[in-house]
Amino acid sequence: MDYVQIGEAFVKHYYSTFDQNRQNIAPLYTDNSLLTWEKDKIQGRVEILKKLTELPFTTVRHDINVCDCQPSMSGGINILCTGSVVIDNEHPHPFCEYFHLTNENGGFYVTNHIFRFNYGA
Repeated sequence: MDYVQIGEAFVKHYYSTFDQNRQNIAPLYTDNSLLTWEKDKIQGRVEILKKLTELPFTTVRHDINVCDCQPSMSGGINILCTGSVVIDNEHPHPFCEYFHLTNENGGFYVTNHIFRFNYGA
């Protein structure tokens, strides 16, 4: 599998899991993973899962418009996704999300993760 296939498979798995049961994304992170969610900076699997499962909505659906993948110099994968997210069946909100995956022990994990809503200035 090349980096594009791995990145696209990750994106499909991540958003499907996030939308259906956020609790199940914990294995994608490590204790060293970093998340920036809007202005909040969080480190570690436990704290990241806490943040993502405590977000104030019941239902969510991500619609990805574009997903770009690049190999990183360290052997990982950079992924940038843009699209819209529908929260609690309201109108869609545009967003941008970045992941850096690191290959550890034969599997890929999220090392860095940044999420931003794209609101007009």
